[in-house]
Amino acid sequence: MEARWCFKRSMYLKTHIRRKDGKEHVYYSIVESVRVRRRHVYQRRVLYLGELNTAQVEAWQRTVEVVTERGERRQMRLFAVGQGEVAANEDDVAHVVLSSLCVRRPREFGACWVALRMWEELQLDDFWKAALGGRRGEVAWEKVVALLAVNRLVAPRSELYIHEKWFGQTGMTVLLDCDERVAEKDRLYRCLDRMVEHKEALERHLAGRWRDLFQAQCDILLYDLTSTYFEGDVEGVPAAQRGYSRDRRPDCKQITLALVVTTEGFPLTYEVFDGNRVDVTTLEEMVEAVERKHGQARRIWVFDRGIVSEANLEFLRARGARYLVGTRRAWLERYERELLSKDWQRISDEVEVKLMAGEGAKEAFILARSTARRKKERAIRRRMVGALHKDLRALQTLVSKGRLKNRDKLLQRVGSLEERHRALWGYLAIAIPEELPLKFSWRFDWRKFLVAHRRDGAYLLRTNISGKDPDELWRQYIQLTEVEACFKALKSDLAIRPIWHWTAGRVEAHVMVAFLGYCLWVCLKRMLWARASGLTPWQVLEQLKKILLVEVWFKLKQGGCICLERITQPEAAQAAILAQLGWQLPAQPPPRIHTSMVPGVWQT
Repeated sequence: MEARWCFKRSMYLKTHIRRKDGKEHVYYSIVESVRVRRRHVYQRRVLYLGELNTAQVEAWQRTVEVVTERGERRQMRLFAVGQGEVAANEDDVAHVVLSSLCVRRPREFGACWVALRMWEELQLDDFWKAALGGRRGEVAWEKVVALLAVNRLVAPRSELYIHEKWFGQTGMTVLLDCDERVAEKDRLYRCLDRMVEHKEALERHLAGRWRDLFQAQCDILLYDLTSTYFEGDVEGVPAAQRGYSRDRRPDCKQITLALVVTTEGFPLTYEVFDGNRVDVTTLEEMVEAVERKHGQARRIWVFDRGIVSEANLEFLRARGARYLVGTRRAWLERYERELLSKDWQRISDEVEVKLMAGEGAKEAFILARSTARRKKERAIRRRMVGALHKDLRALQTLVSKGRLKNRDKLLQRVGSLEERHRALWGYLAIAIPEELPLKFSWRFDWRKFLVAHRRDGAYLLRTNISGKDPDELWRQYIQLTEVEACFKALKSDLAIRPIWHWTAGRVEAHVMVAFLGYCLWVCLKRMLWARASGLTPWQVLEQLKKILLVEVWFKLKQGGCICLERITQPEAAQAAILAQLGWQLPAQPPPRIHTSMVPGVWQT
């Protein structure tokens, strides 16, 4: 009978002996053994513990710290039973019982370490230490801010979740060199109350770091708005109003978030507006905010058609600013002939542009059309036409079969269809005669529809910039996708929505924490772009999240126990990422010796 073999796993302590300069050095590792066939065993090193004998007395006696029940601390040398020579002073030696090995408390380490590395690259630790260092508290407030920002990047959840679950599942105590008090619930909320007043100083600091680290240019600024909604009534937040919801949650109150970024995607400033604020009314306030924080300069402002108005453009011209903006689709009717002409400048396989003079000497227009955009718009239009005709035929069937006999109810149904198919209703003519029996018919204006069909994929840009080629202007305009990418990251990956806070100050602090999380994300993105362009921030975080921090415990012959907190060895994919970025994991934390047994470590 053929034997059936299955995977069998076991872990044990393995020694490695190396002779150097006439001395014997003994190293220890925790190894996982996996039997995959009858005669084939695969071994993988999980943890490297280093040298646990007296050959490294001088190194160990600087790192092993004795912790007594009274809180007293002193240095000891570490001695593995059966290895090396007994030191002269037995009181200065810790005899480790290797057979008592216990590994416990695996905690997430790698992703948190990357986030804190970005935090230090942006010198946010120094900024918040200067901003909050004078505030009273048992734990440094800058460490609480760092904890909130790291959580927002790595595993965004509420402050209550950080306190109750997430903090204890990570190695943040080692990374921040603090204890559990940094994640107390009240401390996290009080930290939110202290952050918002430093918003302008923070934005100035970050603008300087973008220039120093990545040579970011602020002469072209991208501006756009989005919204994020609340759960609950939030009566204590005046800015929470119902308005146009980009999240498709018109049932919820919301705030409007305005963001200004550079062409590389580096955020410069943000503002929180009332949820019912109309986009076109926000531009003047944002321009003045940017000039107040970053100085007045002859910048180029790029924004979409939702913010365009004649008053806004005149405001920019009066301040000596330049603009490159989209226009409403109705403006394409003025350039119907140009759409049909052949004198286009091809700038890629899918995009063509042409430059046209405006009505006055102040402006020019760039007409662009995209093959990919045309295909997308026509697919959407076909789907919309199909849905409209399906609903009209269903309503006509109800009338013809006598299931709908009341004319007022029929008009209500037609009104509901108009609301649902507003984009196509202008091509439709409805006929509902007054006389009985009730009849319902319609006519679709296909000729008018085909005229609009020819404009699919085309759009018109408007600018007061002179002396530039249309392809260069078009490329500047499409960089608005950097703002869209920022909003996508804020909403999907950094979980800025929904908002659960019910006070105005903490709502603004919640947005600031999300802003800080995005700053860490974009900093990592630009570093990857320079060193490992094939990787995305989320791929790096997901891979390095598998690097854990564990506790390795041994009993001591003379009583008590020793705890070695150890960072697990990177596997092949993680090691490749670290090598490509030129990063090294931090040094292993120093061991800690307890003079009495710690409850709960060894199960009896």
